[in-house]
Amino acid sequence: MLDKIDHIGIVAHSFDEAREVFVDKLGLTVDESRTKLPDGNLFKPQNTRIYFLRVAAAETRVEVLIPQDDVSGVARYLAKNGPGLHHICYGVRDMEGEIKRLRAAGIGQIDLGPSHDPARLSAAFFYPKDVNGILTELIPWRP
Repeated sequence: MLDKIDHIGIVAHSFDEAREVFVDKLGLTVDESRTKLPDGNLFKPQNTRIYFLRVAAAETRVEVLIPQDDVSGVARYLAKNGPGLHHICYGVRDMEGEIKRLRAAGIGQIDLGPSHDPARLSAAFFYPKDVNGILTELIPWRP
């Protein structure tokens, strides 16, 4: 069972660009408990800076992805699609069970390499083509 939406991932050219829309216009705030300021969190495998925004008192966050190169998957996505929705991330209580359930339902899992034990995964991704065009991420439930 998908227990909750943990975050919605958006991609932008710069944090200033995203901040203008999501903070200045929509009124979200930077979640300083999950974001290393001022440079954001570096996600090395994708060479991408990440900032988390808070939606008032809600648990769901908006994750802003800022690619730092032109070759990573996030950078290629931005070049092809422009700024906007990148993925939806669901928090689940049973990672292994949910991965098996989604795969059995015909949703293809993106291979993250040989070292990923499903019971210990920090994240699992599923192909957008199988989920109405939306990259789907699962992470362990965070209270």
